[in-house]
Amino acid sequence: MKLEKKELSIMYQRMNEARAFEEKVSYFFARGMVHGTTHLSVGEEGSAVGACMALNDDDLITSTHRGHSQVIGKGIDLNKMMAELLGKYNGYCKGKGGSMHIADVEAGNLGANGVVGGGHGIAVGAAMTQQYQKTGKVVLCFFGDGAANEGSFHEALNLASVWKLPVVFFCENNLYGMSTSIEKHMNITDIADRASSYGIPGYIVDGNDVLEVHKTVSEAVEHCRKGNGPVLVESKTYRWLGHSKSDANVYRTKAEIEAWKEKCPIKRFEDKMIKDKIFTKAQLDKIKKKAYEEIELAVKFAEESPNPPIESLLDDVYA
Repeated sequence: MKLEKKELSIMYQRMNEARAFEEKVSYFFARGMVHGTTHLSVGEEGSAVGACMALNDDDLITSTHRGHSQVIGKGIDLNKMMAELLGKYNGYCKGKGGSMHIADVEAGNLGANGVVGGGHGIAVGAAMTQQYQKTGKVVLCFFGDGAANEGSFHEALNLASVWKLPVVFFCENNLYGMSTSIEKHMNITDIADRASSYGIPGYIVDGNDVLEVHKTVSEAVEHCRKGNGPVLVESKTYRWLGHSKSDANVYRTKAEIEAWKEKCPIKRFEDKMIKDKIFTKAQLDKIKKKAYEEIELAVKFAEESPNPPIESLLDDVYA
């Protein structure tokens, strides 16, 4: 599907917001300003933003522990997201969820999940609800290559296939499950090949080409919306940074990382839009500047936000 100039502008801004957000989070953790852990998605912005922008505003997503780019792609409130990261009371989870549990159910974000493969069952349940209630909505289920080896992956694809549920299973294959290369934990090259086992379509996309991701996921979403059942999409991408903030990153060579940085999704998108004369470099620089300013404004909002009151300690512990 052809995107209008305004949509391309939003896509470019969200990719830069995702990059800027992760850079800020990395800064906070390096200085001990945020506790717990975090999993950054620098280098995967094209995959996450391209996929989410293929959805309607009222469609749903399940996110992952490496989900900041995913929820920003869905159009999340950056202020509330940053406040949550800094443990503030007006964050999305009242400061209790932190980096790995950003959720905004009213906006269709069913939540990130610290459990590898934890979103598969949630996505299938949500898709079953949409089918039963005839809402016409589709669920986009994010997961990584490591989660493709979990039992939940196979159970979810099988059930969704049997019941023809409207769910797009979107695998962000960044080549490593923590520190383990994909070559060491599965005997196939393409995870999308597993779709044939469940009688559903499987597609492979260049995850660093945001427009290719958007086109393929748009087609997958339309397939689901027509009642044809689920689709598996494998997005081949790469995280520039370690698995988490505690990752010494000794299992990859600097040459490999630098080679993938040359495939930067943001730079590729920039080059294409300038080449196609959709935007000038000056126009793109202005959009990027605005994206980074939005992150700084979110930091200011979070820093000025209240801490959770001690009386709220046991709130939301039980449903």
